[in-house]
Amino acid sequence: MEFATKVQFAREQLKISQEELARALNVSYATINRWENSKTTPNKMAQDVFFAFCKKHGVIFDEKKK
Repeated sequence: MEFATKVQFAREQLKISQEELARALNVSYATINRWENSKTTPNKMAQDVFFAFCKKHGVIFDEKKK
């Protein structure tokens, strides 16, 4: 599963907007939008923050999905 897909999947599971996710991760709405649309990929630290947020909120990724 690509990072962009994971961002969208996490938002769908949590039923939150890009803006709400951006606030939770302390990044801009535009950053979340770029991640979700594969325009950019976050650095390792930002990815770690995203995955920690997902783990805290019970979001589990099925790595078999593409």
